[in-house]
Amino acid sequence: MNKLLNFSRFNTKTAINLTKGETISGPMIPKANNQFRISLDHFDSEPFFEVSQDLMCIAGFDGYFKRINPAVSKLLGYTNEELFSRPINSFVYEEDKNITEELRKNLRKNLPLLNFENRYQTKKGEIVWLSWTSIPVPESELVYAIAKNVTHKKKLEEERNKLLISLSKINEELQHLTHMASHDLRAPVNNLLAIFSLLDTSTIQDKETKNLVNILHSTTEGLKVTLNYYLDAASEKKSVHVPTEDLNLHQSLKGVFQSINSLILGSRAIINIDFSEFETINFNRVYMDSIFLNLITNSIKYAKPDSHPDISIATRKTNGVHQLIFTDQGQGFDMEKVKHKIFGLHQTFHNHTESKGIGLYLVYNHINSLGGHIDVESKVNEGVKFVLTFKD
Repeated sequence: MNKLLNFSRFNTKTAINLTKGETISGPMIPKANNQFRISLDHFDSEPFFEVSQDLMCIAGFDGYFKRINPAVSKLLGYTNEELFSRPINSFVYEEDKNITEELRKNLRKNLPLLNFENRYQTKKGEIVWLSWTSIPVPESELVYAIAKNVTHKKKLEEERNKLLISLSKINEELQHLTHMASHDLRAPVNNLLAIFSLLDTSTIQDKETKNLVNILHSTTEGLKVTLNYYLDAASEKKSVHVPTEDLNLHQSLKGVFQSINSLILGSRAIINIDFSEFETINFNRVYMDSIFLNLITNSIKYAKPDSHPDISIATRKTNGVHQLIFTDQGQGFDMEKVKHKIFGLHQTFHNHTESKGIGLYLVYNHINSLGGHIDVESKVNEGVKFVLTFKD
């Protein structure tokens, strides 16, 4: 076949010689009346080469540029004369020179270079990242290459990595704080329990006083259990895996009731419980206790003025999916205003002195971290409804 690809003049226009009577056909060439002949010389690629924002170049096996498009000199800041007069590797950032030269040897062995990223240093001393695709042509000892400027992407990656390092450090500090707080609080709790063990409640004649002492004792026991849970949880959080177990909801709720018994009694809260749909769920014990604790205390805290908190906690199965339904008849909130912030950290929606904006944030993270999700419905002065959907 008498076809000749002419690369020797470093022209982007491809010249093809056809023998007399030979035609070009194929899916890329349109036909009219089933007969159409066209010379590839009609396709002038010069404008494409000149206006491309990507860096396009032809280099020799000797390591010098032979031809470049304007994007190369524009990005690097050198004149064409400067770029042609020096080896290409002299423009490469010092730390990337060796790896670049090693891979250029592969090009001489007719091995294409795909998606190779290295750094170049501009005339002003700035560092730019380029992603190269280079195709060698051994017959003419040339390399045809195109590069994309990926400096912006690299900067974003660097910022992300710095953020991850910072978050990792913060997480370690929080882990340390949790350990320290949980450990240091054990001592006064154990002292309180020791005092209760010395008390002889049989000598207390007043029934109300005796009942209060029993409540304090029970609450302190519950606080000790909670501290142990959180200390264990802090250790477990070092692992990506959060341990789960077949958890009895009645038992979990009972432990929470014991820890906030005085708060429930003082508020005269009415709590209706219906776990008839299911009583056990595979979940983390510490997380479930925290969910019950935060939702109940929130409902008590944000009850309507001059009314007792009215709370309902129930389980439900919908199409085989296990859900926990928590409702109250409290102050509620305007969903149109707070729907995007309701589970955010330090987001508060009522002027309550004890509002910290942490409770719902914890509930949201507990359920989501184990593959579930939480939905909320609410209207001002009509209460709130939380639907916690557990992972199957």
